[in-house]
Amino acid sequence: MAEQAEIGLIGLGTMGRNLALNIAEKGHLLAVFNRTFARTEEFVEEAGALARRITPAETLEDFVAALQSPRRIILLVPAGQPVDDQIEALKPLLDAGDLIIDGGNSDWRDTNRRVSDATPILHMGLGVSGGAKGAREGPSMMAGGPDAAYAMVAPVLESIAADFDGVPCVAHLGPGGAGHYVKMVHNGIEYADMQMIAEIYGLLRDGLGMAAHDMAPIFARWNEGVLQSYLIEITAKIAATADPDTGQPMLDVIADRAGQKGTGRWTVMDAQERGAPLPAVEAAVTARVLSSRYEDRASAEALFGAGPTSLPRDALTETMMEGALIAGKVLAYAQGFELLAAASDGEDWAIPLSRVAEIWRAGCIIRSTMLDDMASALAEASDRALIMAPHFAGLLARHHGALRQTVSLATAHGIAVPALSSALNFFDMMRTARGTANMLQAQRDYFGQHGFERLDRSDESGLHGPWAG
Repeated sequence: MAEQAEIGLIGLGTMGRNLALNIAEKGHLLAVFNRTFARTEEFVEEAGALARRITPAETLEDFVAALQSPRRIILLVPAGQPVDDQIEALKPLLDAGDLIIDGGNSDWRDTNRRVSDATPILHMGLGVSGGAKGAREGPSMMAGGPDAAYAMVAPVLESIAADFDGVPCVAHLGPGGAGHYVKMVHNGIEYADMQMIAEIYGLLRDGLGMAAHDMAPIFARWNEGVLQSYLIEITAKIAATADPDTGQPMLDVIADRAGQKGTGRWTVMDAQERGAPLPAVEAAVTARVLSSRYEDRASAEALFGAGPTSLPRDALTETMMEGALIAGKVLAYAQGFELLAAASDGEDWAIPLSRVAEIWRAGCIIRSTMLDDMASALAEASDRALIMAPHFAGLLARHHGALRQTVSLATAHGIAVPALSSALNFFDMMRTARGTANMLQAQRDYFGQHGFERLDRSDESGLHGPWAG
């Protein structure tokens, strides 16, 4: 009889196939199952020498029988009902203490429910970031669920995770849906980071009339400094790439309609419910929605005239745009970590924020050198906003002027920079001790008698103006 597998994996799509190969390559015996057995057979054939560590199963019964007890099963199936359906199909075949790990982009509320309903088996949510390449070479992973569940699978996850200075980029971040929540916020930050980079690309293209291949060295230079990150790295490579069919820059033949799978929208909705400011992510989600309305945008351009106008060549410098991205990135990430802190308190999860920053340093899409400094700042004072931490306060002091100049020039020349603008407005509101909400409170009291506080009577609330009669 063949030796039983240490872990099982269901779902051999792109992510599932790559994660399975990663698991096998790290020396673990693995059983795999897919709804269509033909894909399973194809996967095993493509696995080459690694196939000796992989047991293909044609039925769920064969799959479960191939696993050591207690069984550990990773699901990589589409989020939503398919996850529930797969759990229901597995339950009759499992024993108390067996573990199901949902490695998809599930809504954290669904994971909360599944963890609660899993008895007598165990359930764990696992956010996996890094795309197909990360899954194959080492992803960043965010786990949530019972302590006992994570302990069962930690050795496997730590062996396949990305590595940063010898530390695996995987952690147990709290009970219930904590892991999937952190992954959701990760994706929201990713939306903002990508949108800001796209806005700078737009300034280079529409404001300075620069060809894509001329931008590549600029992004490559930025990737050697404070902005060093996976997203800046691939932006340089994308800008330098030519279309093999036409010879034109690849960017010039790609339609400007950006897709989304929902996690950015979930992040914004959750932030609104918690009263946590997240304007950079909100702007990025809105920008993706507007990108899909190509016909409307074309009609509006015909009606109102083309939007962008060129800038004087020396008005917008490389240093200025780099500074704008640095400031924007700090502000977007700070907003994301404030949302994590709010959710951690609200859900009683005790998410270790510094550990989140640590496991994002490698493997995931938003990995960057800046996250190492964020991990240190959060370790020093997890209850302090990142923009108040000395290192990041210093970055903002040096670069917020560049962000302001960049946004001002873009706005004056009709070039949309919604995420950078939102980040700047967030910064300006945060550094203004006396804002304008007193007018809002007066208006609310005038039409609805909602009451307000007075500056000279801070111990009283529910006061009204003379218009209340």
